[in-house]
Amino acid sequence: MAVQQGQGLTAEMYRAVVAIVDDRTQEIRVMRKDFDRLEERMGRVEAALDRLAEAQARTEERLDRLEATVARLAEAQARTEERLDRLEATVARLAEAQVRTEEQIQDLVQSVRALENRQASIVGKMLEWTYQRRAGSYLGPLMRQVKAWVPFELEDELEPRLSSADYLDLLNADLIVRGRPREISELPQLWLAVEVSAVVDRGDVERAVRRAGHLRKAGYAAMPAVAGEQATEGAEDMARQQGVLMVVDGRIAFWKEALACLLPGER
Repeated sequence: MAVQQGQGLTAEMYRAVVAIVDDRTQEIRVMRKDFDRLEERMGRVEAALDRLAEAQARTEERLDRLEATVARLAEAQARTEERLDRLEATVARLAEAQVRTEEQIQDLVQSVRALENRQASIVGKMLEWTYQRRAGSYLGPLMRQVKAWVPFELEDELEPRLSSADYLDLLNADLIVRGRPREISELPQLWLAVEVSAVVDRGDVERAVRRAGHLRKAGYAAMPAVAGEQATEGAEDMARQQGVLMVVDGRIAFWKEALACLLPGER
């Protein structure tokens, strides 16, 4: 008590001071704890920032690599487009060359066709001459006194008997052959309208039938005939059905069929 009084403090004042000091000490401890926690949180924030910085660095590094890759791809694309341009130009040149080749082939085909037509015409003329000259040899087994003409040689005989259209069509026949059929007394004289081709086709058969009809109009017993080196299957069928005498490579066919059409009772 004497000490407290010597210092000028009462017991009550002393306890108040101690209480205040205790409160301030407690506040300091609390503030210290808060500060420690704040430092800890700041440390975590700094660590997080460091990690973000590292992640950002890695991202930037990846972006750099990506940019380099994109740049390489752009260069590769440019090279590809350049190659495509060259390829398109090459294809265009090839297309032009193909067109020229096709035109040349077409010209060649036309030339070959013209040559074939010319050759066929020459062969046809030679065959006409051969069948005219050797008509007796080819038709001798069927007729006697065989004689062959080209139509214009008979114009004085034929023209007065036919219309202008029929006469002009008959003039285009390859040959007209006349003779006396063997063993057929009903036909003292038989006329043949003959179409000659290297390859006898249906058109030849049709023309022979039509032109034999002109001879019948002129009053003659007439039979259509075709002759050549070969005959198509269609021509053979038509000749058989329509009664057209056919001489192919010197061999005679459909004589009886032709007689049956000319003389219905003949077989």
